[in-house]
Amino acid sequence: MIFLRTLTFLLLCISSALACAAEQTSTPILGLVNASQDRSENRILEFWGYHEYDGLQNYADTLKLRYYNPLNIGDWHGTLRLDTAYTAAYGPLLPAQSTGTYSANNAMVTIWGGKAGWFGNVGARVVAPLSDVGQWLAGPQVSTSFTPAGSSKSLLADISPLARYMIGFNAKAPSGFSPPPLASRLELYPTVGVNLGPSTQIRFWDENGAVYNAAGGGWFVPIDAMVTQRINKNLLFAIGGAKQVVQTYQLYNWTVYGKVSLTF
Repeated sequence: MIFLRTLTFLLLCISSALACAAEQTSTPILGLVNASQDRSENRILEFWGYHEYDGLQNYADTLKLRYYNPLNIGDWHGTLRLDTAYTAAYGPLLPAQSTGTYSANNAMVTIWGGKAGWFGNVGARVVAPLSDVGQWLAGPQVSTSFTPAGSSKSLLADISPLARYMIGFNAKAPSGFSPPPLASRLELYPTVGVNLGPSTQIRFWDENGAVYNAAGGGWFVPIDAMVTQRINKNLLFAIGGAKQVVQTYQLYNWTVYGKVSLTF
């Protein structure tokens, strides 16, 4: 209960700060305008696949289902995102009985949004473990977005930074095993989108961002890039990859991924 009250207090503080920082003018800054409250009312269903290497001869394949739904409450407009994942790990250092077998990983709920005139969006994420080893995670997030001013074509698509702080609780493990240490980490996504064509973009740090491990110290900083190709208004394909460049906090060595996105 203390954690939930703290989370609620943080969200209220962030909301107040964003409202106070709301733009009073539509004058572009450095040729950019705030687009935080521009959002689609469409629903999006995505099918993701990941292949990951941890640097210790172990690999993991993950299948993920992701869904976006508009969420409007009065004059507050936002988005609800639902994720669920199944993962199969394999490698010479893993137990033979678990190698290559897909099992439930986690389920995730993320909500974010804002009001007209706000400089950014506020929200929160909750992660629930679906396997017999893991922990609950929850935390607030804040984000904003800027796009080029005017209707002329631009190489830059958007700059959309996001920061999120996740705290672990209620860790679990099978009988006879120690539960994992509780997480406490800062996640940073300095997302930048670049137009390669009328229907093609390359997006940096959109799927994989930097992580600071507040519980034990250390940074994980990757180079992350994803190319997206829109086929029509209902169908989009993407493929990308990430490679760690700073790893004083270990998550993975490299990963490649792709998605099929359906809009309706």
